[in-house]
Amino acid sequence: MSFLSATLSRVKPSPTIAVTTMAAELKAAGRDVIGLGAGEPDFDTPENIKAAAAAAIAAGRTKYTPVDGIPELKKAICAKFARDNGLSYEPAQVSVGTGGKQILYNALMATLNPGDEVVIPAPYWVSYPDMVLLAGGTPVIATATLEDDFKLTPQALEAAITPRTKWFIFNSPSNPTGAGYSRDELKALTDVLLRHPHVWVMTDDMYEHLAYDGFEFCTPAQVEPALYDRTLTCNGVSKAYAMTGWRIGYAAGPVALIAAMRKIQSQSTSNPCSISQWAAVEALNGPQDFLPANNEVFRRRRDLVVEMLNAIDGMTCPVPEGAFYVYPSIAGLIGKTSAAGTVIADDEAFAKALLEETGVAVVFGAAFGLSPNFRVSYATSDDNLREACARIQTFCAGLH
Repeated sequence: MSFLSATLSRVKPSPTIAVTTMAAELKAAGRDVIGLGAGEPDFDTPENIKAAAAAAIAAGRTKYTPVDGIPELKKAICAKFARDNGLSYEPAQVSVGTGGKQILYNALMATLNPGDEVVIPAPYWVSYPDMVLLAGGTPVIATATLEDDFKLTPQALEAAITPRTKWFIFNSPSNPTGAGYSRDELKALTDVLLRHPHVWVMTDDMYEHLAYDGFEFCTPAQVEPALYDRTLTCNGVSKAYAMTGWRIGYAAGPVALIAAMRKIQSQSTSNPCSISQWAAVEALNGPQDFLPANNEVFRRRRDLVVEMLNAIDGMTCPVPEGAFYVYPSIAGLIGKTSAAGTVIADDEAFAKALLEETGVAVVFGAAFGLSPNFRVSYATSDDNLREACARIQTFCAGLH
């Protein structure tokens, strides 16, 4: 329609939300659907966090708060960064937003000008490129291949940086692959960034606590302190604390950048939900002992999915270090035809045929910038995963 903004033509709706919506619609219509599209833990929010929210309501803490977070939450975030990451921040260096997505969006809106470039490793979370486009910048995609375990090499990062590069977006453990960078692998990237002092680092650490097999999480400013003054370290309570719907994300960085992000937020959403903020205080300050128990469940599910998918001829599924996703390659299946007659021309055709013919919803790899692959979220029950993977095996066995 002619009255709509031209900006809309530069972006597309979130494919992950689209898959989840399609699966819900099919289920509502009576189809037997197993959704493996949503990046959302199936655990309930811990009781102490829910109790803190109820206490906040009872105490009348239901009014407007400071735009980018209550002092108590900013203090808890500073304590978290010191405790978990060895990073020292003051409350003036902290911003709290309505989910991690708003934090990233605010930072890009506050800093990008037309012509500015943002280096994004692929496979990437679906929203990174579109948020850059909405902010007027240009996404520059640097590919991390299956052969490199979906981790960006220093050479690929170096090749992507130009005089116009403003940000490098870094995500480990990764959505969609679950790939986690070791300290040495991350140090190789920060060494490149040290040679380019005009490039800022936006690190999305949302899956920090979801790590397996002894993998030790680290974040860029922790690995290379010389990058501290040009790094925005982003995180949130959604994944580890099973608080996706509470919508609390946060970041710490230079005071001037945080002030600019606050200005953007003051004219868009204003403060995040006051009750959610008090719940997040308890999440960060309260007991953390449930995290290893949850991780053990996720690790078991990961191993189940990887084993069943790797049993399929033509499919290769690496074992990820963290998060709750796997990102199998279907290079050996492209060009085949399904039992119902659908030609598997690409990963989007694979995902569509899989949903229509078996009722299993996954997200196709092109949405994440690397094909031919698809993403499975194993943040659902063992029974669902076992049944879904069995259906995928049957579907693939029927390809000819």
